[in-house]
Amino acid sequence: MTAGDTVSFKASNPQQQALMRDGQPALVSRQKSSLVLVRPASRQLQANGRPVFVVGINNLSKQPVEFRMAQVEAIQHAAGSDFEMKIVTYEMLVQEEKNRQVAAALLTGLAAGANAYGASRAGYGSYTTPSGRTGTFYSPTAAAIAQGNAAAQNDAMIATTVEAGQRNMVALEQSVIKDNTLMPGEWYGGQLHVAPPTDQGGAQKSYAIIITVGSDRHVIDVAQGPPGV
Repeated sequence: MTAGDTVSFKASNPQQQALMRDGQPALVSRQKSSLVLVRPASRQLQANGRPVFVVGINNLSKQPVEFRMAQVEAIQHAAGSDFEMKIVTYEMLVQEEKNRQVAAALLTGLAAGANAYGASRAGYGSYTTPSGRTGTFYSPTAAAIAQGNAAAQNDAMIATTVEAGQRNMVALEQSVIKDNTLMPGEWYGGQLHVAPPTDQGGAQKSYAIIITVGSDRHVIDVAQGPPGV
């Protein structure tokens, strides 16, 4: 099993402070009208997976300010060049979940079909007499029992698939950050999903997440790599 990556933050200007929150690295960035707090969503990130961060935004001004996902950027620094890292929005995650649900439903349907076919054959059997004669028989009772069991199993499989999909959708709705208007003094936040940074042969990966809140631009410098690197 591949070990996960750890994350650290570097304050890039006097308005930022790198700190620890509940044993996890975090960064606070303050601008004229907003404050942004960022930390990883888990203690270790999947080495080649999407980094997920928890972002908290506070409107420090006396006016409403706009936060738009279209203005969030991520840029990886590698080999002296900058490369865009795609921001994975709520809408993209929902579409991925819908695709997973379709695939799960197809697999469930195949399994249900196999169950139903097996049950339809359950009442049939064969026999051989002491004299060597062979033949077949059909038991309606055995068939009815098998078909009833198969129907119950199929209903349970389908219900489990639907429930899992609904739970995943609710989790996305509640946890993923989206466009929002922050009223004066209001806090807002959620999970920010970013496309995986390009692997650097096991070396540390360096990238910046740019979060725009109203006219404020918060640049969050991130270093990600295996523990001890």
